[in-house]
Amino acid sequence: MRLVFMGTPDFAVPALAALIDAGHEIACVYSQPPRPAGRGQKARPSPVHAFAAGRGIEVRTPASLKDKAAQAAFAALDADAAVVAAYGLILPQAILDAPRYGCLNIHASLLPRWRGAAPIQRALLAGDAETGVTIMQMDAGLDTGAMLKTGRIPIGADTTAAALHDALAALGAALIVDVLAAGPGNDGWRPTPQPEAGVTYAAKLARDEGRIDWSENAAALERKVRALNPWPGVWCERDGDRLRVLEASVADAAPKAGTPPGTVLAPPLVVACGGGALSLDRVQRAGKSPMAADDYVRGTPAPPGTRLQ
Repeated sequence: MRLVFMGTPDFAVPALAALIDAGHEIACVYSQPPRPAGRGQKARPSPVHAFAAGRGIEVRTPASLKDKAAQAAFAALDADAAVVAAYGLILPQAILDAPRYGCLNIHASLLPRWRGAAPIQRALLAGDAETGVTIMQMDAGLDTGAMLKTGRIPIGADTTAAALHDALAALGAALIVDVLAAGPGNDGWRPTPQPEAGVTYAAKLARDEGRIDWSENAAALERKVRALNPWPGVWCERDGDRLRVLEASVADAAPKAGTPPGTVLAPPLVVACGGGALSLDRVQRAGKSPMAADDYVRGTPAPPGTRLQ
């Protein structure tokens, strides 16, 4: 097929690579405009932009697709379909209608659960036992279009957002190739409306979500550590200094009645929570390298009774 690919972050790169390898013609790639990054804050192209440019594919980076000129330029590509993966811009109806077979979205959840911006992290935070990828025929709603194909992945007790991201990106790449190989009207491309029951929304992550609230139970906080690293990161404060928590586990410890949440119970860093206790296994002080909790307390003792905020 003659395709337009629309994507921005690392999650979308495997799908673009798979479509190229499958022999599809990529007429053009759309991606978010370059953003300032690094110490020098120089404009840096997105991962999808960089990958496509390296393959010699035309890349367009409009700030919006709402104006008529941008829509006419998109329609002029005469695409059979557009494949969308974490693009980051709302597609107006004129864009959705332009390709012969519409726009297909690679969404990292089992729709209708976790529609929206952060499905990977929300599934982990909620303690879901599984997640997956849905290939969806896009409409004007927020991830409300008919489903074409799904694939499932279990979420283990130690699954991290980074590992789940990579697994779902690979699954999405395989699923979109399968759907396009089947073609419209065949079993691999037969739209099924999403059920009305089970709809949840994966709100965009906020920077302050990573702050630990020690009144939460230990299991929820352990999931937070797995879900919110590397961004926005999970952290607490000690004497006004930020301590980032990179790895944690639920501890086999029971705080005594009346112990305030956030109190260190045992070495190296077992901390009382609203329910149970959390072991901070790998941490990072501001401006320092990541380290095991044993190494941290060697340089910064945290005896039982120490309070973390």
